[in-house]
Amino acid sequence: MNKVNFQKETDRIIEKITEQGTLPRLLLHSCCAPCSSYTLEYLSDYFDITVYYFNPNISPKSEFEKRFAEQKRLIEALPAKNKIHLIRGDYDYNEFLKIAKGLETVREGGERCFKCYRLRLEKTAALAKENGFDYFCTTLSISPLKNSLKINEIGFDIAEKYGVKWLPSDFKKREGYKRSIELSREYELYRQNFCGCVFSKQSQQTEE
Repeated sequence: MNKVNFQKETDRIIEKITEQGTLPRLLLHSCCAPCSSYTLEYLSDYFDITVYYFNPNISPKSEFEKRFAEQKRLIEALPAKNKIHLIRGDYDYNEFLKIAKGLETVREGGERCFKCYRLRLEKTAALAKENGFDYFCTTLSISPLKNSLKINEIGFDIAEKYGVKWLPSDFKKREGYKRSIELSREYELYRQNFCGCVFSKQSQQTEE
């Protein structure tokens, strides 16, 4: 996939939605409350959003639970034109370890992460298909440390497989990441210093 301005692609879709006066259903995968904060603020005017918290990569389970609690608290507190719903995904860390096997020492942001993107997006697309959502997407692209091109490449590939539209995005654009930090402060959100898996935590500790 060549370099694309995914924010402009999002703009075009939202413009069409606004012209049609519709409210499409969006299943939005979220990794944590801070990353979802700006994304929800931005998209909730245009979509009927259900947040899908599916992150078997997070370790230990107490960290998974803490992030879920913060996700729930944010959704309950965040003013939104359209009500935001929440689905808690199953937690099975072995599911992540299977896809990470053989890639444990790969540098953060490489092939292991790409497989993790696919794991979570595939489950999101399957659930979206099963429940009749119009679009699926993820908050992952808001992070400057995440590969937006790869996220969208995987998203489009999975969309074709499941027959559900992928909402292209690069939420860090237009100071989206900066806004997520502001909202995290405003709502006093727990903001972790590593992606979630044990390998990202080790990488973060090595760099300190």
